[in-house]
Amino acid sequence: MVNKIEQDHQRFRQIVRGKIRKELRRFISRGEMIGREGDRFVSIPVHDIDIPTFRFGDNSGGVGMGEGDEGDQAGSGRQGGGDQPGRHVMEVDVSLEELADMLGEDLELPRIEPRGEHRLTTVRDKYTGVRPTGPASLRHFKRSYEEALKRQIALGTYNPQDPVVIPIRRDMRYRSWTEVRKPQSNAVIFYMMDVSGSMGDEQKELVRLEAFWIDAWLRRNYEGVESRYIVHDVVAQEVDRRTFYSVREDGGTRISSAFHKAHEIIQSNYDPASWNIYLFHFSDGDNSSDSDNRVCVELIQRNLLPVSNMFGYCQVASPYGSGNFINVLREAFEKGNAGDGRGEERVVLSRVNSRDDIYESLRTFFKAGR
Repeated sequence: MVNKIEQDHQRFRQIVRGKIRKELRRFISRGEMIGREGDRFVSIPVHDIDIPTFRFGDNSGGVGMGEGDEGDQAGSGRQGGGDQPGRHVMEVDVSLEELADMLGEDLELPRIEPRGEHRLTTVRDKYTGVRPTGPASLRHFKRSYEEALKRQIALGTYNPQDPVVIPIRRDMRYRSWTEVRKPQSNAVIFYMMDVSGSMGDEQKELVRLEAFWIDAWLRRNYEGVESRYIVHDVVAQEVDRRTFYSVREDGGTRISSAFHKAHEIIQSNYDPASWNIYLFHFSDGDNSSDSDNRVCVELIQRNLLPVSNMFGYCQVASPYGSGNFINVLREAFEKGNAGDGRGEERVVLSRVNSRDDIYESLRTFFKAGR
């Protein structure tokens, strides 16, 4: 019976997974789903799932049967408000790991290979066998039962017609464990956002959605992930996650201030030999001056790229008209400013004009498995 229940549950999960994957692009662009995020789980609404069953009923009627005169139109009777149940929506809890796997499968994203030599280790308990002593919480029921059965058979007290097996103290077996140390691949994600007056609520919502899925995918690829949040107008400051998505400023824009701040935090806290570093900057592309654009390019080249796996820039559409920063980066990195024409693969650029663009933006950022 237990196996049957497990099979039915697995089948149900497969059906739910299929429905979610079918509408994954739509789920990605829905902000309210993120609001349902719990302890690494997300509640996703899906329509009722009908499991095929036999239904018994009155077969006396059918197509072309029943009362009516020749020439009457089908369905011409009086229509009321209806008394049948409609389609209901239920919410299912899906782990962020499952969602990240679905995202990776749907976008055909390669797994990320952590770079560098990671000296950080984690200590985990691994069950390696059984022993005759131990705490009750680690009692191994199956092995204890087997020992009792062997004892009763050896003593001749086991009766196949009345198969009662009663373990005694010496039959008890307990799980044993050892400490296992393994290297841990760590990653830190820097989210930097322009919060000047031209970045409105809709622009922040686009950033919020994109950052949520970036975070989900990177956490699926690394065992330890930290997130750092930086906001800037002409001056940059580090903030917490809640402030990052809610703060609203009304000033000018100096993008280089965010890159300076990220570099300071990396130098103080993250050794590139032990950490995989990802930097993402979100802006409408309107910087204060061409001179600051040049400073930004220099900071990326000299300070950020040498220590990072990836520098991603996402330009969101502004109601006041988007700026030129994405073209500045494209000119400096995609075409290769050193004259070799190869460009810098770790600099990845993306445009998001609406929620529908988030799906392809994620593919752009991670299609190379950086």
